Amino acid sequence: MDHSKDMIMVRFGELSTKGKNIRVFIKKLGQNLKIALKDYPSLQFDIKHDHIYIHLNDNKFEDIKGIIARVPGLSSFSLVEAVERDIDQLKNKALEIAKEKQLNTFKIITKRVDKLFPMSSDEINRAVAGKILSETNYKVDVHSPELPINIIIRPDVAYIFSKKFKGLGGYPVGVAGKALMLLSGGIDSPVAAFLMMKRGVKLEMIHFAAPPYTSEQVIVKIEDLLSKLNIYQPRIKVYVVPFTDIQKKIYEVAGTSYAITIMRRMMMRIAQRVAKCHHDLVLATGEAIGQVASQTLQSIVSIESVCQIPVIRPLATVDKVDIIDWAKKLETYDISIRPFEDCCTIFSVKDPTTAPKMERIQEIENKFDFTDLLEQTYRGIKVINVTSEKEEF
Repeated sequence: MDHSKDMIMVRFGELSTKGKNIRVFIKKLGQNLKIALKDYPSLQFDIKHDHIYIHLNDNKFEDIKGIIARVPGLSSFSLVEAVERDIDQLKNKALEIAKEKQLNTFKIITKRVDKLFPMSSDEINRAVAGKILSETNYKVDVHSPELPINIIIRPDVAYIFSKKFKGLGGYPVGVAGKALMLLSGGIDSPVAAFLMMKRGVKLEMIHFAAPPYTSEQVIVKIEDLLSKLNIYQPRIKVYVVPFTDIQKKIYEVAGTSYAITIMRRMMMRIAQRVAKCHHDLVLATGEAIGQVASQTLQSIVSIESVCQIPVIRPLATVDKVDIIDWAKKLETYDISIRPFEDCCTIFSVKDPTTAPKMERIQEIENKFDFTDLLEQTYRGIKVINVTSEKEEF
């Protein structure tokens, strides 16, 4: 096989529903593919209105197909070969594919992008199928063929391929704006982050640390988690918030039953300020309804009432078992269960309220001037960037 003719055809899927925005989306998908495949500089990218073509130029398809499959925004892709727009060339190439696969049933599927090509799609199908039937033991199966052979007739060239590889779907990261994700280091928030990225949202992260009660290994854990997400977003900024002083004050003033509620409200106040400062359109969390005391509907309402920007919860209705399955697929699960506590778990709370009342919340928050504490905490925020080795800045 002449590898100079080999290329990968990338299909957009859901992007095709986006009307006037599709050009922006396709351009962004092309940029994201180039970043993801930066280790293969000899690849050439041809970005069209209906597909993206990646010319392999002697690179091996097997080496890069796993990378392409993890880039949000593409529905599927195929290894295709360019063939001259000649029926005999098409018949010979299809026969070669059939003999290589050594299966039992096949079907020819032709799409004529160039309607001026002298043969109809059905005529091409019959001519190519006749060649295979006359020289092999294959049988035609139009409903569920073991070997579908696809032919695309374009104005300048024909493409032929036999297999589609599933892509991640969704939208290219960055086309849907930017959000700030609250990242604890547990199982849920990395999964929620992935789902946001898959919908085209570029993420920044905010993590609340409580040194010396939390280990420095928590930050290593956060970096390791995000390195897994770098596959989908090559650079991720993390705002690390020193939450110790304000957390201690909350437990001193609030006691235990309302401590988590007040703590989460303070986190939301800080996160919202960071988001507004850095032009993040929304906040996002890994919360699932009812999973813990702070995630009952009553708690969610009382905590979110401090926010003036929307809060997105991708996992709101997802079962924990399904979240764990996602985490294992993303390879974040084993990192998330490392025994390093975050600031939400360092103080024991045996009686957290599941139905906080706003009157009681306001009464507790009126007991201390938390604005100075919030300002001090905000000024102490540190920024780290977690990047993939493929990305240069």
